[in-house]
Amino acid sequence: MKKRSSGILMHITSLPSPFGIGDMGDGAYRFVDFLEQSKQKSWQVLPFNPTSGINGHSPYSSMSAFGANILLISPELMLKDGLLSEKDVDTCLDSNGVVDYPKVLEFKNRLFNIAFKKFQTIEDKQGYTDFCAENAYWLEDFAMFIAFKEYFQDKLWSEWPQDIRDRNQQAVINLKAQMNGKIEKEKFLQYLFFKQWFALKKYANQKGVEIIGDIPIYVTYDSVDVWQDPSVFKLNAEKELKYLAGVPPDYFSKTGQLWGNPVYDWDALAKDKYAWWIKRIEHNLKLFDWVRIDHFRGFVDYWQVPLGEKTAIGGEWQKAPAFDFFETILQRFPDAPIIAEDLGIITDEVREAIKHFGFPGMKILIFAFYEDKKDHPYLPDNYIDNCVAYTGTHDNNTVKGWFENETQEADKKRLFKCLGREVSVDELPWAMIKLLMESKANMALFPMQDILGLKQEDRMNLPGTLDGNWQWRLKPEQLTPQITAQLAEITLSTSR
Repeated sequence: MKKRSSGILMHITSLPSPFGIGDMGDGAYRFVDFLEQSKQKSWQVLPFNPTSGINGHSPYSSMSAFGANILLISPELMLKDGLLSEKDVDTCLDSNGVVDYPKVLEFKNRLFNIAFKKFQTIEDKQGYTDFCAENAYWLEDFAMFIAFKEYFQDKLWSEWPQDIRDRNQQAVINLKAQMNGKIEKEKFLQYLFFKQWFALKKYANQKGVEIIGDIPIYVTYDSVDVWQDPSVFKLNAEKELKYLAGVPPDYFSKTGQLWGNPVYDWDALAKDKYAWWIKRIEHNLKLFDWVRIDHFRGFVDYWQVPLGEKTAIGGEWQKAPAFDFFETILQRFPDAPIIAEDLGIITDEVREAIKHFGFPGMKILIFAFYEDKKDHPYLPDNYIDNCVAYTGTHDNNTVKGWFENETQEADKKRLFKCLGREVSVDELPWAMIKLLMESKANMALFPMQDILGLKQEDRMNLPGTLDGNWQWRLKPEQLTPQITAQLAEITLSTSR
């Protein structure tokens, strides 16, 4: 990361679309046009993996580390491909500006059934055949997992009959034959997603926009990944959880965060030369120009909480082989474009690993004003070139929401001192954007909500809560010529 640039953080679900959720259709292409016109070089998205209602549709809690969220498939593009008719897509979903996941699920599942039926009548399926062959290492198991979950009435995979739970070859073959139609449909939908995504990414790259993806460090227990390869995780003899992942108390939560994911068995991973992670990194490097690895500290040491604890307080730090792991990764992918999410309680060993491998870390501006420290690492005067600076992330309040609800008078005074003047709450988002644009950080990224000057009710996620998250959506009329010109002007004036 040697060139100065800036960009926008916004997930695909937040894009404008007439179908209740952002997708990879016209709204995505128009957003790329906005990025180009406003001189932005990066678009950061959240993880693409499938989401579920039981996890509040968090993109960080998924049944697959490789599969994609089919709710992001565009009906408009299915129409162009001849898989749907005009009549099929003449319904608009009015969700009052937010994603109504139950409505979207019902609507899109109906379209997917129509599209799959149409696809079965098409003679030339070479693109689909090639996709299945290229992605065989994850696709077949992924599709089987979804089909088997439906067959066993959505029970945890560990509660399936023992021969299926333990992947007895003949038992799996028999059930697979029985569920073949469902399995083929799931593979077809993944093919549609990736076809649409790679076309959108190509368009963005041609416009000079790089895509930054996001890799959650952990996977969900009830996932194809754990069912497929339980030896990679710390499970008991019955393949049940022994420990849960999380983080101790920090500025995000007084009781820490108990994520509920299984923790890795790093000894087992090391014996296999991290093959599972190699595949995962390779998969994401195909999808994105940069990848942000969430919770980078977990590769150095990780917070392990015994099963049964109600909060994360009762956990303990365990060591992980960060140096051996990333040396192996970089041997396979030299100069891998990795951004390290190094937020929370960070140790000298974590800082040493990030510096050793040359990964850019993250700086969050709104965290800089809770302490009266001139050497605070999140104050712009203390940034190094090789970092990515944000006003806030998807887990933070908006700048306005933060200022109005999460600051004390002393915090505000420190903020105004840093800005060099007092500003009104309406001026504040752009004043902080300007501050980061002028900083040494080679990359500056801003949640779309801060570009628009939105308040607390428009934040994307409140950590530690399950309801009401991941729903915010951009309205087409909010991308005004004034916003485009203002962002372009400040970008050019700060040599980004």
